[in-house]
Amino acid sequence: MENPRPEKVQTVSEITDLFNKSNAAILTEYRGLKVKQLGELRRALREVGGEYRVFKNTLVRIAADGVGAGAIEPMLHGPTAVAFVTGDAVDVAKALREFAKTNTNLIVKGGLLGTKVLSAAQAGALADMPPRQQVLAEIAGLFAAPLSQMASLLAAPARDMAYAIAALVDKNGGEAAAA
Repeated sequence: MENPRPEKVQTVSEITDLFNKSNAAILTEYRGLKVKQLGELRRALREVGGEYRVFKNTLVRIAADGVGAGAIEPMLHGPTAVAFVTGDAVDVAKALREFAKTNTNLIVKGGLLGTKVLSAAQAGALADMPPRQQVLAEIAGLFAAPLSQMASLLAAPARDMAYAIAALVDKNGGEAAAA
């Protein structure tokens, strides 16, 4: 058995750290993309919380096995780059889709969302989801609606009493009735 070279050990360690720090990883094939296009993609992903990296498949496989993500092994064939996501996976998926519209050589192979392995279709479907902040706002609205209705119901008797008093004052010509 041969001892691995120190630079390979260091690279596997770097990939392992990227997997551990990321809440998702989207694997793509980049065959046919030019260096300039890869630079544009890296910038676009960086803006939304992604880091696009190219490593040897063997080293990614070793790191993935080390973090319990060995199930991505079937996706590690051909030229593979990984978009490590520390931000919102939906935003990164949308940026990948947007880039792929004008650069058809970029192909999403699949990925990881937490510990769940995603097929290419599932990883692509992430781009169809609303952003995390929008989902949280909608959930907050769902929680707030019943509370708002409850507050309105609790305030109704006092409000009705105030309307009744105001109507009585109006009826008496603007003066309060003597007791």
